[in-house]
Amino acid sequence: MEITYSFLQHYWWFLISLLAGLLVFMLFVQGGNSFIYSLCKDERERMLLVNCTGRKWELSFTTLVCFGGAFFASFPLFYSTSFSGGYALWMIILFTYVLHAVSYEFQTKAGNIFGRKTYRFMLFLNGLAAPFLLAAALSVFFTGAPFTVNRDAFAMSAPQMIQWQSPWRGLESLANIWNILFALSILFLCRYLALQYIINSVDDESFVLKARKRIPFNAAAFLLCFVAFFVHLMLSPACSYTPADGQIHTVQYKYLQNLADMPLVAALLLLAVALLLYSLVRTLARKDYKRGIWPAGTGSVLATLALMLLAAWNNTAYYPSLTDLQSSLTIENSSSSFFTLKVMAFVSLGIPVVLAYIAYVWKKMNKKRLSSEELAESEEKY
Repeated sequence: MEITYSFLQHYWWFLISLLAGLLVFMLFVQGGNSFIYSLCKDERERMLLVNCTGRKWELSFTTLVCFGGAFFASFPLFYSTSFSGGYALWMIILFTYVLHAVSYEFQTKAGNIFGRKTYRFMLFLNGLAAPFLLAAALSVFFTGAPFTVNRDAFAMSAPQMIQWQSPWRGLESLANIWNILFALSILFLCRYLALQYIINSVDDESFVLKARKRIPFNAAAFLLCFVAFFVHLMLSPACSYTPADGQIHTVQYKYLQNLADMPLVAALLLLAVALLLYSLVRTLARKDYKRGIWPAGTGSVLATLALMLLAAWNNTAYYPSLTDLQSSLTIENSSSSFFTLKVMAFVSLGIPVVLAYIAYVWKKMNKKRLSSEELAESEEKY
């Protein structure tokens, strides 16, 4: 089988989409930290929550780095366009992740000048801001951004290649109601996943019972926001391109057409919905059911994967320009060279080994459910 440039472009978008799905799943760490004040009534429960999410905070951070690194290597024009133009939003996101990392490492260190309460507030801030702002930043795959790309500007004396047409530098995405709805849906999904993770990982019946009581509201909020966004997406026009000449034009109901043209992607989306609903119904129906994180987590990965594929496959512009239609980015006009994608494709064959290692570490860390007694005896805790 001959490996074509087009195959590699589609292959790498698939891998990036899969990483995006894993990132959304791992955001349950942030979702959990958003409950620091509302779910926990005393220091014992806050210790349970912070140490429950703290077991996985490095995996969450690493997944974000892998997602950004893979995007930079395979589709550098998106990376340079988004980060050079919409840098204000990305810098806020990265700042909240710095707070996230520092808070876990220093909140229990002797002699820290800020005190544990300050670091807990930083975790809470990251828990709300990171999922919301990340989703808002990625929602522009569907709603677009105000940029132009001068593809002839490679010489040092030529005009600037990328120009951002808004002084808000990415923050303008927060003024779009559909971006807000998508961001809210991801935030409530992360909170829902966090509650499922707490039920699965904490050995404290009163604390788990409180987590169960918050499942219906967060699940309902996620479903309402996501369904509203998805219906709007299916009924909206989108940017398509002609492979022969790369010309970009607007097509009504493009994403709905993508679902029809890619039945496997539609099946992925249906399976994702089924898994999420299964985790919800099973958790609400059985008080002793504690494994809802796995169907819910798998469903969130598959749903994100399907949405990302809808955004770019089937000759779709995944980063529409609101100021110059022909500047919109596609997987064909924004990818790395054939040689780079091919070399990285061989490197990517080692991904299953990495995933197997992560699964092994996860299993070892969660072999025993977390309890207050374990924390009292442990010298290594957050």
